[in-house]
Amino acid sequence: MSVPALTLVEFTDRPAPSAHAPLVVLGPSLGTSVTSLWSATARALEGDYRVVGWDLPGHGASPACPGAFGMAELAQGVLDAVDRFQEATSVERPFFYAGNSVGGCVGQQLLLDAPGRVRAAVLLGTAARVGEPAGWAERARLVAAAGTPTQVEGSARRWFAPGFLQRNPVTATELLHDLQDADRASYARVCEALGAFDVRGRLAAVDAPVLAVAGAHDQPVPPEAVAELAAATGGRTVVLEGAAHLLPAEAPLEVARLLAGHFAAVPTDPEGARA
Repeated sequence: MSVPALTLVEFTDRPAPSAHAPLVVLGPSLGTSVTSLWSATARALEGDYRVVGWDLPGHGASPACPGAFGMAELAQGVLDAVDRFQEATSVERPFFYAGNSVGGCVGQQLLLDAPGRVRAAVLLGTAARVGEPAGWAERARLVAAAGTPTQVEGSARRWFAPGFLQRNPVTATELLHDLQDADRASYARVCEALGAFDVRGRLAAVDAPVLAVAGAHDQPVPPEAVAELAAATGGRTVVLEGAAHLLPAEAPLEVARLLAGHFAAVPTDPEGARA
């Protein structure tokens, strides 16, 4: 297995906050760039937080990964990218994390493998196991052979709640273009990682505060699966009635409010901050 080299994107529409501002790391969904998915939410958090996001291999700003990887390798790639950013900026070491779909799977892996690094997590549209291994294997084979355009029509149906495409054509088009532009081999390898991901027996070990957020219209990860994740981690669940799978794009202000409220409730840990 290979640890992919992941690229961090810093959201900087406003002047950079203090180096002491808490760091928030955002994770994407399969087929999206973190910029298209999270920009509106990140704008609502800027000023109070230093906000960065990471892109999956072969998606957005991240290069393709030549080898296979699992969720543990993706999580290590995130830690490596955050380490480089923190060395360059001197921001505090423990960070807040929020991830959508596979980004939420990586969040679970971070909570399990690097518990001292994550102060609190918001996991959106995700579960301890997502889908079935056979389904992911079939999708990986199709995309490896025929490319990501094969996924556009189905993703347009699964990603968004009814009416979103008509109300928000620019956002929806950006996200679907991300999918079409993703590297086929990298997309297929993420599918393989999702097929192998199953942490249902491990989540009781999570200590950090977890908020699990579901979209009422989410087909890939229905609210019941999100609630099971919250229960297993001792966290709580929120269901957004007007959203489906890509919650940060569908309900950015509500998601920003949930992140800010969850993170603000975590006591400051001066021992975790860098001098």
